[in-house]
Amino acid sequence: MPTDANRQFLDFEKPIKDLIDEIASMKNRQEKTKLDLSDTIQKLEQGILTKRKEITQNLSGWQRVQLSRHPDRPYTTKFILKMTENFVELFGDRNVKDDKAMVGGFASLEGQTVMIIGQQKGINTKMRQHRNFGMANPEGYRKALRLMKLAEKFNKPVITLIDTPGAFPGLEAEERGQGEAIARNIYEMIRLKVPVICVIIGEGASGGALGIGVGDRVYMMENTWYTVISPESCSSILWRTWDKKEIAAEQLRLTADKMLSFGLIDGIIPEPAGGAHWDYDESASILKEHLIKVLAELKPIPAEQRIKERIEKFGKMGFFEEMESDASSEN
Repeated sequence: MPTDANRQFLDFEKPIKDLIDEIASMKNRQEKTKLDLSDTIQKLEQGILTKRKEITQNLSGWQRVQLSRHPDRPYTTKFILKMTENFVELFGDRNVKDDKAMVGGFASLEGQTVMIIGQQKGINTKMRQHRNFGMANPEGYRKALRLMKLAEKFNKPVITLIDTPGAFPGLEAEERGQGEAIARNIYEMIRLKVPVICVIIGEGASGGALGIGVGDRVYMMENTWYTVISPESCSSILWRTWDKKEIAAEQLRLTADKMLSFGLIDGIIPEPAGGAHWDYDESASILKEHLIKVLAELKPIPAEQRIKERIEKFGKMGFFEEMESDASSEN
């Protein structure tokens, strides 16, 4: 987790940065003058926590999107290392190659073996290029499916951590069957005989998210988004400019509370005050406790019933309205 000196701040986090800078100045002054400023410093530190809570209480849709992309936000591998033990990463789709944007393997979650799979973005420029910014190719989704089938073979639950700006849209990805790979995953995941839990831990964009997003339970962390298209792309299509991305974010209703009200997810997992990037340990602990609880609920349910409920759950999603046709208007 980054230190206060190395943290990066979004525009609306500036009041927090100002307090951190003031604390640093106070500590420097205390060291030079030997004055006891501990009470003042303590009040300022408490003020940071208060400000973190205030800032995240009334965020706009676009600000939630910004938090989901925060450069200090923990990614899939960080959650895996913080939540599990004995993680054994598995590689390759047994067809083309190993997709570095998709990671997965067996791990021990509070004493029980699970298959955990997710997109990984990379923590710096070099690693982001290596991970293709979390945008998987078809082999990434085929790799994920191979691991899910392996988990099914050994009767182990599947946990997916979703964090992607979308499936990779390159020509080579389309040539290798990007659409088919995602569609195949959706088809197979809905029929898996083992418990499947999906959690959006950052960005949940389009088919890139759906490719590992079909499960008995689907959750979103508090400061994440989930929709068919990113606000920037939506803005560029509707208004021919990215300048309307804030409006697009509101119109897409992409935040966790909206998704829950639409019945597209099963719950919202809270984050530490200010967002997951402020405390990796607490974020992972909250998620871990939630996963253990849900696994305990799902395991006793017979496989056939879980599959039936899964199909019904996704079959009921969406809004539509039937209108009676006017026979006279047809002529």
